[in-house]
Amino acid sequence: MVQRILWALFAALCLWVATPAKAQKTEDSTTALDSNDIKRLMLQAYFDSVDKTIGYLHGTVPVGDVADVQLKTGYKFIPMDKAQMILHDLWGNPKRDDILGMVVKEDYKLSDLGAWAFVVSYEDDGYVKDEDADKIKYDELLKQMQEDEVESNKLRVKEGYPEVHLLGWAAKPYYDKTTRVLHWAKKLQFGDEADPTLNYDVRILGRKGVLSMNAIGTVDQLADINNHIPDIVTMAVFKEGNKYTDFNPEVDKVAAYTIGGLIAGKLIAKTGLAVLLLKNIKLIILALVGGFAGARKRIAGLFSRKKKTDDTSKYGPSAEELADIERHNQQQANDNTQA
Repeated sequence: MVQRILWALFAALCLWVATPAKAQKTEDSTTALDSNDIKRLMLQAYFDSVDKTIGYLHGTVPVGDVADVQLKTGYKFIPMDKAQMILHDLWGNPKRDDILGMVVKEDYKLSDLGAWAFVVSYEDDGYVKDEDADKIKYDELLKQMQEDEVESNKLRVKEGYPEVHLLGWAAKPYYDKTTRVLHWAKKLQFGDEADPTLNYDVRILGRKGVLSMNAIGTVDQLADINNHIPDIVTMAVFKEGNKYTDFNPEVDKVAAYTIGGLIAGKLIAKTGLAVLLLKNIKLIILALVGGFAGARKRIAGLFSRKKKTDDTSKYGPSAEELADIERHNQQQANDNTQA
C-alpha cells in the first residue's frame, strides 16, 4: 500500500516538474501557487491517503502479553504494524521490533507533522531495582551520557542515519516510587537540523521488564506534553501477574541495570526517535524523489504503457493507477497544445 502511494506521489511530482511554465500560469498571477505550495499540497495529500489506512483504536488496547493501554477520552491508538511503518518508512528512524503502537490525541493526523506522539514499546530485560533512585546525580549522569554518544553515533552513521547529540535535559528525571513510574525529557539534535527534537521518556516498571512510552515532538511542545503526562502515565497498566509488586525473586530475572542505567542505557541507538517536521518540506520531498532516482527509466516506461488487467507488480503502481497516470498525461498534453 505504501509503495503504491509513493509511486503515485512521485508520478505526480514528475508530471508537475515536466509541465511547461506557461501551462502552470493562472489568469491571476497573484493567486498562483509557488513550487513549495504545490509540494506541500502533494505531501499533505500523500499523508492523508496513508492516514485513512491506519485504523485508529479506542478503549482498552492490549500491548503485547503483559500490559494494556486504557485510552481515555481525547486519545486514540495507532496499531503496531502502522506505528512501525510510520516511524521507519515515513519518519526515517531505524527499524525496531519492540514497537507496540503509538498513543496520539484524538485530532491527530499524519499530515500534521508537527504533532507529538507517544511511542509504546516493551523490553523484557527483567525486574529493575529502584534502590538507587534517590542517589542519582542527574547532571553528572547527563555529562556521562554525552560522552557515551560518540560510540552510538558511529553505529548510526554506519547504518545510514544522521548523528544525534544530547543537548541537555528538557525536564530532569523524576521517579515516583508509589506508581513505579520514571519520566524525563531530553533535547536532541539530529544531524544538521537547526531545531532540536524533544524526546519525553516515560518508563513504567513491571515484574519482568519495562513498558516505555516515548514522546517525540519539538522542544516548544514540552508544556503541552507535560499537560498530558498525568493521563499518559496512568493509561498503561500491567496485567495481573505482571505488575512490579508481583516480582518473585526465586524465579524472576533481575535486570542488569537499575534506575540510573535505565535513563542512560541505549540513549541514542534505540530511544533516539525523530519526527520529520512540516517546515522541512524540501528535505522530505527530496527524500521521496531520491528514493526513486534509480528507477526513473522504469517509471518512464510505465507511464507510456497501456492499462494492463493482469498487473500484479508489488513495487509499482497498480493497473488503475497507471490508467490514472495515462489520463493525466493525456490531459496535460491537451492543455499544452491549447496553450
